[in-house]
Formats: sequence, structure tokens, C-alpha cells
Amino acid sequence: MTRLSGNNSNRSVLLIGTLIAAALIGLAIWAMTHKAAAPTTSGDKAVNFNLANLPFDGKADAPVTVVAVEDFKCPACKNFQDTAAPELKTKYVDTGKVKWYTLIWPFISTQVARNPEDDSKYAAMAAKCVYDQKGNEGFSTYKDILFRAQQTETIVWATKPYLKQLASNIDGLDSGKFATCLDTDATAARVEADKKQAEDAGVSSTPTIFVNGKAVTIATDAVKDISAAIDAAAK
Repeated sequence: MTRLSGNNSNRSVLLIGTLIAAALIGLAIWAMTHKAAAPTTSGDKAVNFNLANLPFDGKADAPVTVVAVEDFKCPACKNFQDTAAPELKTKYVDTGKVKWYTLIWPFISTQVARNPEDDSKYAAMAAKCVYDQKGNEGFSTYKDILFRAQQTETIVWATKPYLKQLASNIDGLDSGKFATCLDTDATAARVEADKKQAEDAGVSSTPTIFVNGKAVTIATDAVKDISAAIDAAAK
């Protein structure tokens, strides 16, 4: 996962490492004496996302709702899209069990990489502009294009000219309307609203996956942990 950065002293790092080691030993002992339990989530209280204007994949009446919080500049998100997401889509989205929303939280460019331009936000704006014209399918295609085009976090690669160039790969997209949308304050405000939703939900890293409003704790196997959460929510 890509997380917000912070500064710690060497002593703090050593102490934390010791505590983590102790915790891992405790977990190992617990695992040997207990059967597998339900997936760990963020607690009993579910987050109530405003999903009205967010793109999604799947059937509108699917019984389980998943919200994936991502940043197009996040390498962990790209890895998730390349590895876990296709299997989860086949297993749950394509079978009508899950409606999968994407909520973009643009934080890496300014809060992690400290770039001079917020190209995380530019990419999020561009994706919204594609969604406005081409709906869920267009957004999904552009999302794939953006992750394939991803470069190092510290490079300002998602510039507006490049985002326009990438958008030209979307069949039937009106490039003039797209360019106007990308340059408007209204689009920026919509991205800021999504960002606030993520932060109000307590998101601190990407990707973060919510199943019916509850954040899933991913241990080592994203497909296994998310699948367990979806199966539990569907009961």
C-alpha cells in the first residue's frame, strides 16, 4: 500500500519493530489454536459513502457494494489492478454479486512525493471528464489506460497535455469537451469532494477496499481477504 509519510527517530523505529515482532509471535500462537475467522474490518460502524456520481462496474442491483479508494499515481493500486482486481471481477462483479465503485483519493503527488504540481488531481479530473461523456465503460477503459501509463511517483507525468493524449484512445470521446472539462474549477471541486469523502472515511493508504461500507484489512492475500469480506456481507 502507499501511505501518508511521517518522520520517526531510530529509537522509535526500533521500539515499533520490537512491538511488531511481539505482535506477530502472538498472532502465530493464536493462529495455531483457532480456526479461521471472518475477515477483519474497520469496525462495526459502516461508512456511508455518497455513491450517486461515482463510476461503478457491475449490475445496479447487486447485493454487495464495494468501494475501492485509489490514486492513479499509486504503484500499489496499479499492482492491485494488475493482479487481484481481475480475479475479483470475474468471481463477483461479472456474476452479479457485487457492484464495484471507484473513489479516487488524489494524495500521492502532494502528500507523499511532494511534487511541484498535483498531477494526482489532474488524473482524477481527467477520469471524471471521461466518465461524464462515456459513462462507466469509458471510465473503466481510461482507468486501465492511466494505470498502464503510470510512471514513478516523484515524476510529474500526469500532465494535462498527456492526459488529453491518453484520452484520445477512448472511442467517440469529444476532445474539445474533454479539454474544457479538464480545465474547469467545477471538475476540480468534484475531485475535492471525493477526496473529502475518503478522508472522512479515515483512509490513510491506497488501495483501501470497503465492503458494504467497512474497510477490509488485507493481510497477505488481497483476493482471499476481500473475498472473505464479500462472502460475509452477502450472507
